Amino acid sequence: MRHQSRSRSRRHTRPRMRIAVLGTALLMVGTGTVFATQYAVGHSRGGGDRGGAQTGTIVCPEVGEELEEVPRPVRRRVGWQLSRLDSQVAIAYWALRSGRFRTEDVLNWLESKRSRTIRRISNSIAATGTRPEGLEALAACAFEPVEEEPVDPVDPGEGGDGGAGGDGGGQGEGGGEGEGGNGPAEEDFVDITTVQPNVVAPQPDENASTGTFGVDCGLNEGNHFNSDNVIVAPGVENGARHLHDHVGNVSTNGFSTDESLAAADTTCVNGDQSTHYWPVLRSLDGRDAFDAELPGGGPDGNAGTILRPESVSISFRGSPVGEVVDMPRFLRIITGDARAFTNGTANANPGWSCTGFEDRVILTDKYPLCPDGSNVLRIFDFQSCWDGQNTDSANHRDHVAFAREDGSCPDGFVAIPQLVHVFEYDVPDGIPYAVDGFAEQLHKPVTDHSDFINVMTEDLMREVVDCINTGQQCVAEPR
Repeated sequence: MRHQSRSRSRRHTRPRMRIAVLGTALLMVGTGTVFATQYAVGHSRGGGDRGGAQTGTIVCPEVGEELEEVPRPVRRRVGWQLSRLDSQVAIAYWALRSGRFRTEDVLNWLESKRSRTIRRISNSIAATGTRPEGLEALAACAFEPVEEEPVDPVDPGEGGDGGAGGDGGGQGEGGGEGEGGNGPAEEDFVDITTVQPNVVAPQPDENASTGTFGVDCGLNEGNHFNSDNVIVAPGVENGARHLHDHVGNVSTNGFSTDESLAAADTTCVNGDQSTHYWPVLRSLDGRDAFDAELPGGGPDGNAGTILRPESVSISFRGSPVGEVVDMPRFLRIITGDARAFTNGTANANPGWSCTGFEDRVILTDKYPLCPDGSNVLRIFDFQSCWDGQNTDSANHRDHVAFAREDGSCPDGFVAIPQLVHVFEYDVPDGIPYAVDGFAEQLHKPVTDHSDFINVMTEDLMREVVDCINTGQQCVAEPR
């Protein structure tokens, strides 16, 4: 069973909790109505022992992963409800972190909220399709203790300089990240020089498509940031609950449509309107970034100086066993899992390394500590097999797949150009860093992920495929 963490707050049922507002995030729904989603905790009524500070995280069944089909007319509504599940978990997480509430009371409150929201999801789907079975059983969540020492942010008064390329500069406390075990932990970091070389290049057979196609889409010089996720939560503002960096399509946000993406400008030199976005990396230096009080930033547990990439590499490569076919326009692919810490690693897929050490990649679970003169690398190999029919699926995964160990696609899938993202960062020495994420995921490196929507025209896609299938090493020409 997949797991998740999601959120909301409105009126309350068992256990009864008096709402104490900690902060407010605004959610924009498809109708244009503004909803205030309060980050809230309650005071237990009727006495009882308080829980004390809780070091751990909340694990909930992943509702989105269990949806087999969401009818198009209600996808935005369902996305909004899934985002509410995120908010509910965030509220419960901060309640436990405060140490003022019993674990049992918080989990009962969370189950009640999730039950109502899951029922709304089922009703929305049933209105235009077949009611999904078994969702009601996904309401209950568990608390899992985490026995580790969190890495505290650096106090700016003790020599932290905010890091290279920082957006912040204030002397704020960064949301108090070091006080409540919001991660990451010391054991989440490893010295890259202690990792043995482990990268083995695949051996292509005689039918392989050996070409590559690279495109320059810039470094987000236009400061295109938001905490939306149009793939997972269409029609929802702050659907990701963490900040995304963008290149490519300049219009991408939670309310984008195929039509709006196709009409937008792009930062890619060849006119490719595809959208590429991923969570920002932050230096945990105790400084405020521009989003210190905005949804997706400080109120969602993401604090510290935003590190801007030194380079962004976007390229496509072929299959080691045969030719590739065109991707369909508006194909959506997510690689990695933003909830892998609580979901398990079945869909986790980040690679971490350092420049000069590209022959050793830390798969999924450690942040690298790089020596002087070496920069941090984030590496994402996207799924390279497509079901030949769908541009998306209800859980945003089933329509694409990774190739088998021998390079062939699973039965019923065909090979498409494999997208590869590589981002390079100059991380300040002596200051811990972490990827943005959902608060209850504790900023673990395993939760890193990247997103792509193909908006190439047929002519551009044909250029990519022809280059790869003929074994050329191509770089997109400016247009």
